[in-house]
Amino acid sequence: MEIPYKYPYKTDTKFIRNVCYCCMEFGIDQSLKLYAGGLGFLAGSHMRSAYELKQPMIGVGILWKYGYYNQVRKQDKTMDVLFEENKYGYLIDTKIKFSISVNNHEVWVTAYYLAPEIFNTAPIYFLSTDLPENDYLSNTITHNLYNSNPESKIASSILLGVGSVKLMEKINWEPDIFHINESHALPLAFYLYNKYKSIEVVKSHLVFTNHTPEESGNQKMFIWELDKMGYFSGVNIEEVKNITFIENDNLNLTLSALQLSKKANAVSKTHLETINIIWKKYKNICEIISITNAQNYLYWHNKEMYSCIEGNKSSELSAIKKKGKKQLFEIVADQCGEIYEQEVLTIVFAKRFVGYKRADLLLHNMDRFNRIVCNKSMPIQIIWAGKPYPMDYTAIGIFDKIVDLCKNYRNCCILTGYELKLSKTLKTGADIWLNVPRITHEASGTSGMSAAMNGAINLAIPDGWFPEYAIDNVNAFIIKPSDSSIPEHLQDKIDCESLYDKLENTVIPMYYNQPNEWNKIMINSMKDIIPKFDSNRMAFEYYDLLYK
Repeated sequence: MEIPYKYPYKTDTKFIRNVCYCCMEFGIDQSLKLYAGGLGFLAGSHMRSAYELKQPMIGVGILWKYGYYNQVRKQDKTMDVLFEENKYGYLIDTKIKFSISVNNHEVWVTAYYLAPEIFNTAPIYFLSTDLPENDYLSNTITHNLYNSNPESKIASSILLGVGSVKLMEKINWEPDIFHINESHALPLAFYLYNKYKSIEVVKSHLVFTNHTPEESGNQKMFIWELDKMGYFSGVNIEEVKNITFIENDNLNLTLSALQLSKKANAVSKTHLETINIIWKKYKNICEIISITNAQNYLYWHNKEMYSCIEGNKSSELSAIKKKGKKQLFEIVADQCGEIYEQEVLTIVFAKRFVGYKRADLLLHNMDRFNRIVCNKSMPIQIIWAGKPYPMDYTAIGIFDKIVDLCKNYRNCCILTGYELKLSKTLKTGADIWLNVPRITHEASGTSGMSAAMNGAINLAIPDGWFPEYAIDNVNAFIIKPSDSSIPEHLQDKIDCESLYDKLENTVIPMYYNQPNEWNKIMINSMKDIIPKFDSNRMAFEYYDLLYK
């Protein structure tokens, strides 16, 4: 076939710079299992908006043979991990081949092409090493997203970083900007440096988005191990130390990305405040700005509900929400054997299971939990869902703890398979979308944005994007946060009591006693989320504030 190096549609002249967008995961469609969580959902929305705005952008990712993993259950309903081979007939095999060097070994790479018309995205290429020319070890580089083996992580970073540049060379498409979304593709910077021998030229081509709000969450790696694996594309260690200003033998990937880029961005205003505290003390940091994350309205929003609002038929919203609940409760019945009621207030906690997101915060005071959950005059239903990292046994333990708890309550359940399809169904069926991260730990968090686009009201700690949006009891419910400087166990104790107070004193009584007030908040929530938190705004700002 002809390689689609000519841009497949006419781009808008407002956007004059060609951009190669490099990301380890893309959440494009339920069928395309190349994502783990929020980063992938964000990248998917960005690609959809780039298509809507007709921006000259190409995405580059990796074709993960076994995806992230399929979340399944053991016999006792606790969580298990299944790695299943995936095939995608709608991806075009470009027959492109080039090689990269990993651990002093030649590894062959090919690329698969996702045409824009398939899912209404900017064009995306997915790199793969699953080729007969490679030995088994080289094939495994593209087996699993976020492989726990350190050398596999390094190899996949080399593939994404170096492979992105080589692919662009192969298809004769010249990016003005390489946008690395998180530090996974950092080897790209060293490849460019080795090619141009100029740090200024590298910076002129490179921008960086950071999603991590704490220094300890940014990966550090032993520089000699990286060098052995070929991470630096032949740039010698002394030169690497010189351009990254490191004084020991550990390379901080985020710090290096900030030093090798011309500009970087945080993903919310609160995130910018946090990372400025972390990084401004280091040498030669690039300018860091804030571009708040967003989700694609066209993909996520509930068309029926917005039609009601636009046609001043708000009285019909309740019926549409009940229809969404019916679809969600069919999944609850199928997975958990419980029949939920459409008239009952339904609270959903659904996101990646990781410690700071505190999926089990509701369970910190079981006396109060029982008082709320067992209240027959104002009943509630709770649904949890989320996929922990497959080797994060602490997070899996929290999931399994909730599984065990739900066996004792007919109105509590936990679902497996939190991917794009289930995410949309949960948001359509939820009355309340719960988000309770430890304060300052959430860089942005975007699930609440798409929840609001489906008539779910956010009940949340004011972290990440939320302070830019939420007005308490007007378009959302705000949980008063604890002091971030006190020990974590005390934060959890205070925050859980604040959550119970908000539920008992405001949220639950309003749902049952003030339905008109509830509908007002839901309508305000749906109106206020756009256009500011539609990814079209975000994609425009990237061109306007970061790329130029």
